Amino acid sequence: MNKIVALGIFTALSFNINAQTADTTKLQNINNLKSDQLDPKELAVNPLKDTNELPLKIHHAEPLYIDLIRDLGARKGEKEFNVGFGVADKKTHYEYNGFIEYEFAVADRLGLEIEVPFSFNKATDGFTGAIPNNKIEGLKLATQYTFLVSEKYQTSLAIGYIHEFEFQSFKTMKHQNKVFEGMSLNPIFIAAKKWGDFHTLLYTGPVFEQSFESKNMKTSGLVNFSLHYVIPNTKHFLGLENNMEIHGDRFEYVLRPQFKISLQDNLAIGFMAGVPLKSQDMKMDCMTRVIWEPNF
Repeated sequence: MNKIVALGIFTALSFNINAQTADTTKLQNINNLKSDQLDPKELAVNPLKDTNELPLKIHHAEPLYIDLIRDLGARKGEKEFNVGFGVADKKTHYEYNGFIEYEFAVADRLGLEIEVPFSFNKATDGFTGAIPNNKIEGLKLATQYTFLVSEKYQTSLAIGYIHEFEFQSFKTMKHQNKVFEGMSLNPIFIAAKKWGDFHTLLYTGPVFEQSFESKNMKTSGLVNFSLHYVIPNTKHFLGLENNMEIHGDRFEYVLRPQFKISLQDNLAIGFMAGVPLKSQDMKMDCMTRVIWEPNF
């Protein structure tokens, strides 16, 4: 009888030791993976989940002024809220602008975005001419699909589309009972690459603006190239955006130095300044962006 009891105790201990060894091995394998392959949300739910089930994602530094619709290589279920506020010196007036933005991934590598930008204007001292009226700029609906994620080359490629319904100013809405001024259509191409702690990103595409009243269509081009340095073992970065716009025979070029500070794993704040190298109506601008990922 004693031998049977001893045998039972030994068998139970063997199973327990083997289970602990297997769990430890899984955790060690997870720790040995590159951070780009880990999804904190998934690991929080099940730390022993087989990470091979997660699609590959390379974490690229995202520009603060012209940001992406969703992370490149986004994974299903990711969400992010952005709130921004800025001030621009437009020579004849000051423009106080901002936006509220919600972006989410409905499937792996496929992101959607809803954004509402707004602007309020005040004439500079001594200027008595006309300035733009206060308005909600419009309603932006956008989508983005990452069609290539290369671990070997640390590169991601994506295409996207932004459709904006442009609103009339509050004054026009009140006196003329008109809501929509027009719409803009903006297909985009995005290419990003990591060079160690340095990140480069190209964001470009044509913009087609349709006026509902005149029926005229204006075409312009947007080229945005950014370079960021991510501080090792952190989510903080320093960077520079090169914002270039082509409007017919007019060319505008604004440099936007910026930095982002990660306050928590799912909360960050970014600061940006705009220095025009070539612009018809802008002296300088600045912006602050708060970034929150609720289900990180």
